[in-house]
Amino acid sequence: MKTYAVVTGDIKNFTTLDNHKREKLVIETEQLLRTMVGDENDARMFRGDSYQFIVDDIATVLRKCIQLICWFKINSDRESTEQLGTRLSIGIGEIAYKGNSVLDSDGQAFHLSGRSFDEMDKNEIIRLTTSDEKKNSAYEIILMYINLIIKQWTISQAETIYYLLNTVDGTQAKIAGKLNVSQPAVANSLRFARWKEVEKGINFISSEIEKL
Repeated sequence: MKTYAVVTGDIKNFTTLDNHKREKLVIETEQLLRTMVGDENDARMFRGDSYQFIVDDIATVLRKCIQLICWFKINSDRESTEQLGTRLSIGIGEIAYKGNSVLDSDGQAFHLSGRSFDEMDKNEIIRLTTSDEKKNSAYEIILMYINLIIKQWTISQAETIYYLLNTVDGTQAKIAGKLNVSQPAVANSLRFARWKEVEKGINFISSEIEKL
């Protein structure tokens, strides 16, 4: 059977936003999630600050998750001391059946994603779980270091990485144009965000889970 990635997540500090901003964020986040899936029913917001989606191409799931991390950070209230964040639990496995939406579906990938999400602590950002416990331990170590780097990202750095991941054939010049900054400014933002190191970890895990 085909292997899928199921992502379960929530939004940190969601209640610090006023009612209008919360409503706007939910609508726009669900719109973003639907661009990440093959069928719009494979992505849903629920309980206001939670979401779940299915990724057919498991090699792309970590990049989509990084994009979401950046999305919430850049939608933070810049005057608030409490920035928005997210926790994401990725389950890699089979899907037994799909219902009318992702929330009505079931299977191994859902169980791995949901159970691991319940085990995450409040400071953890990304967790990836497969049926292979030995490989999960290796992924956990790599993601632990990636989590430490991500926590240090500024809103400006997150915005740069968001556009990097959201731009087809995105060069630094194209990203600079979208952000209305210079190309050296983009290069510096990526360097200080240690994107090169994060990308290496993402690429390694992505290549490994493709073998499952």
